[in-house]
Amino acid sequence: MDIHARTDRLSRLLEERLDIRGAGFETKLRRAGRLLPRHLRREGATLIEALKLASHPRLGRQVDAKRLEKAANAIESHLLNLDAWDRRRGIAVNVSASVFFNLFIIAALVAGVIIWRKLV
Repeated sequence: MDIHARTDRLSRLLEERLDIRGAGFETKLRRAGRLLPRHLRREGATLIEALKLASHPRLGRQVDAKRLEKAANAIESHLLNLDAWDRRRGIAVNVSASVFFNLFIIAALVAGVIIWRKLV
């Protein structure tokens, strides 16, 4: 498979699975940031470097196809194993837990102030 076709596929997967928008693979990978593990970000950097080399006629021959295939397979398998619905549900649970915790703290402070004012 061509490096450009492979990075386009990875770009679509980044958009579908992680909801990352952008113009191309490089932009989407940069925006993914910590949503991807460190070793996959390194693999993505390898693919980006290969894209730059592939556009040049002589330097394109220096690209290691096996290394690129391994990097693309690693990123693709990680993205295919992600569940977008589960990720969104986790975010919703975390946000609601944070809101309820803050409301609990505020209610405890208000109750404390009311009790303190009745004692004084």
